[in-house]
Amino acid sequence: MRNSKPHPRSRLSLSISVAACCLILSTSSRAQVPAESASTSADTHWSVAPYSSSPEQKNPLLTAGSFSLQTTAGDIKEDQLKQLLIGKTLYLRSGYQDNNLEFDESGRLTSHSSQGSFTLSQIQINKVKLTKHKLELQGDRYGLHFLGAAPYEDPTKATDRVKITSKKKTVRISFDREQVEKPKKEKHKHKGHDTDQASEGKSDATSANDVTVSDSQTTDRPSSPDPSNSSKGNKETTKTTSPAHASQLLLDALDRAFSIGIDDRMIAAMPNFWKLYYQAAAAKAEIKPLEPGIFHQNAVDQKPKLISAIDPPSNDFAQSSGVAGMALYHAVIDVDGKVQEVVAGRPIGFGLDENAENTIRNATFQPAMKDGKAVPVSLDLVVSFRIFSKRTSQAGAQQAEDKPNSPALPGPYTRLVLDQAQQPQPAQQPDTTTPPATEPPPDISQSQTATQQAQPAPQNPPAQAPQ
Repeated sequence: MRNSKPHPRSRLSLSISVAACCLILSTSSRAQVPAESASTSADTHWSVAPYSSSPEQKNPLLTAGSFSLQTTAGDIKEDQLKQLLIGKTLYLRSGYQDNNLEFDESGRLTSHSSQGSFTLSQIQINKVKLTKHKLELQGDRYGLHFLGAAPYEDPTKATDRVKITSKKKTVRISFDREQVEKPKKEKHKHKGHDTDQASEGKSDATSANDVTVSDSQTTDRPSSPDPSNSSKGNKETTKTTSPAHASQLLLDALDRAFSIGIDDRMIAAMPNFWKLYYQAAAAKAEIKPLEPGIFHQNAVDQKPKLISAIDPPSNDFAQSSGVAGMALYHAVIDVDGKVQEVVAGRPIGFGLDENAENTIRNATFQPAMKDGKAVPVSLDLVVSFRIFSKRTSQAGAQQAEDKPNSPALPGPYTRLVLDQAQQPQPAQQPDTTTPPATEPPPDISQSQTATQQAQPAPQNPPAQAPQ
């Protein structure tokens, strides 16, 4: 037999195939290395400990606006709220003026209260009480008084606050709390044929039950209010199984009702009368009209002249606290002499600036003139506020001293005495030995009795003899 030798071409193809296999194996091994490192980095980045043992999830940090609390297992403690609220300067965002306010669990007002200036809406919390159903706050109301800053000072910082609630009165504010309920556990039967029946009909009955329980455990959305509370006369509140959700809802309610200081959100909700003032103070710029074509008061030939008087009223808080002085306002007067816009320039506070704004808007002016034509102009107005109570009391006391004593007005018991005094009396010669005695006014009953005795008794007619 002839020995068969491999063809050179077959040797070449075999070596190529072996090299290709080695290349594929090396490539696959190299491709697996980044995948392992990526998986290792991913595992290191995402999970090291289970969800339940994470300290951040056990004690989550809750934040709502300027309010922030570190909870304990998602629950808020009374001491934490005391540290958060007591001694802080809070503003009622909506300017509620009533001293008894009730809010629901979302921070919406459920009681009735009038609204006023934010300068009368400062609240200082003195007591905090947290129960399962309510958060109760007690404090005092303060008024914001602007002191009139110098040109180099921040006008928003040159302020003073004055307590306007008396010692016997206090501000009471309450918030309803969302009720936290424990999730219901499913009961299983293990004896006799009950287990078989439960397993047979488990697909419909328990599936709906499991969905309800799982939803209440995993979702943070509250359930519907309990109608049994309304039958008892209590307010309906939402329910949840998450303490963290109930705590977050309480912080949101506080942030909706209060503002720690005057924040940007509170300024954005103010009217232009105050909004432009705070924006100019933050930018350290002068307040200028927004619309073009409005002249400055020094750029016209004739300034507008006031036709009606500007005398804004005061209020009881300013009168009792002795807040008085002058305030500066910027007004835009159009070509008809009517006021188009009013902005606070150097306010006084205590709710007096709102009174000045209303009075200025209702005032009438003679329009400004430039080149013989009426033009719109920005005008600075200075308004004075006085203490009317002390002024009127001093004037009344002075008038009482200058006025002579006048006789008393007639009453039901002095009418007869005055009538007798008006009748002419016979002249009597004074006795030189003894001084004349003053007789007391006659009694009404005695005078009537004496008159009856003086009248003669009626006589009966003589009896006629029978014929």
